[in-house]
Amino acid sequence: MQIIDTGALGTRSAVLRLKRRDSRLNFLVFPMLHVASPVFYAEVRRRLGECAVVVAEGVSGPTIIGSALMLTYRVIPQNRASGLVEQDIDYRALGVEVINPDVTGAEFDRTWRSLSLKCRLLMWVMLPVIVVLQLLGGRKRLLAPDVAINDDDELPDSDIDEEFERLFGGERDDRLLAALVELHRTRSDERIDVAVVYGAAHVPRLVHRLADTLDYRPRTAHWITAIDW
Repeated sequence: MQIIDTGALGTRSAVLRLKRRDSRLNFLVFPMLHVASPVFYAEVRRRLGECAVVVAEGVSGPTIIGSALMLTYRVIPQNRASGLVEQDIDYRALGVEVINPDVTGAEFDRTWRSLSLKCRLLMWVMLPVIVVLQLLGGRKRLLAPDVAINDDDELPDSDIDEEFERLFGGERDDRLLAALVELHRTRSDERIDVAVVYGAAHVPRLVHRLADTLDYRPRTAHWITAIDW
């Protein structure tokens, strides 16, 4: 199943509804981009307000490497010609229950320090290059066909890929799944929608783990245009 798609309409994100036969609770998974059009975030915000619970991504507290990594996308809106903005959804203003199972900044930095020296040096060398490229042509890259993500993407195929997966996924994905398992355990007899708002790169693994662990499977997908041509 396609999660992020780039085509004639621009780059789109598929809101996935995951259901289980004997559960009244549904998971609505919102694959997010860190920067997109203001209209995209407004539509996501509207839909979240219709849910009973929002499970949101977000490393809490200061993080040295996290702040550096955020520069790679925060520079895109600085090019005003892009028409894009950074994700700005205030979950607490939605008036619904919000759960943030993500790691703290200190935990994120601790995982970073556990990576190999080769991996960390590669990241520091590439960061300035990525920032410049994003500033000059980030919008164009977000509309490129290789931005597409689907739920059968292959697992990391190198040691470096595995280390980056551990940094950006790993414990963070484990905590997300644990939060959803607990919601299923305590509220599966309620007819509610639980929104899961995480970066698109987290979604393929989450979809597979929800199917394997709880037997929640995608039943429908509704597209929202994140960046138009």
